[in-house]
Amino acid sequence: MKNSAGSGRRLLPVASIASLAVAAALVLGPALLSCDPGDDERRREEIEAMYQDYKKRSFPEVIDVEPRLAMDLARRSEVVIVDVRTPEEQQVSMIPGAVSEKQFLRDLEQHKDRLVIGYCTISYRSGEFARKLRAEHGITMYNLRGGLLAWVHDGGDIVDQKGKTRRIHVYGRKWNLAPKAFEAIW
Repeated sequence: MKNSAGSGRRLLPVASIASLAVAAALVLGPALLSCDPGDDERRREEIEAMYQDYKKRSFPEVIDVEPRLAMDLARRSEVVIVDVRTPEEQQVSMIPGAVSEKQFLRDLEQHKDRLVIGYCTISYRSGEFARKLRAEHGITMYNLRGGLLAWVHDGGDIVDQKGKTRRIHVYGRKWNLAPKAFEAIW
């Protein structure tokens, strides 16, 4: 009896360690998996492929601007960034200093001599708006290649009413391609 009781005591600490390891894996597993840089790279590639398809089919004549170049340009006073998403999407987050489509159109004369960059979630809606803006007003608007999703993947900041945020509206499940460090809302 002493042997089996002694064996049982030895197994108890091993069983406890194993239980802790399983519990830790269940709790930490998703966090560790979400840190996989390969997953973010795959998401960024998916954004690029989707954008290329949209551009080819709907607005091939619209000029793109790469997110990193747009980040540099955004610091200049002669640049205006236009968010063409819905007010509900803009409530979640926007590119710092961006104006809504409605504000832009209301103050169109003020922006006529500025470099205009438009965006939405993946820059489909902004590509359509750029095409319309050119046709109706003769204004060239550059389209942020890959939209807000590409912007955050390439290191751009986004803000809400409180300041810098990690929440991003991704329009819908199909566009849930934000980096893992961000909370996607749709």
